[in-house]
Amino acid sequence: MNRFDELKNLVMSLEADFTKFYEKNNQTAGTRIRKGMQDLKTLAQEIRVQVQDVKNKEEA
Repeated sequence: MNRFDELKNLVMSLEADFTKFYEKNNQTAGTRIRKGMQDLKTLAQEIRVQVQDVKNKEEA
């Protein structure tokens, strides 16, 4: 569950930047959002691989 908490924390950390970007048109917040979304993508892929590894071990 630790990885899930990491995922939630990363998403929640972007909330303020989403508000700044979409409501206040803050372009710098957009840059932080793009970086955060790339980090989110990387973390999601790591979790996906980890889940697949656990699944494969259980099937073996």
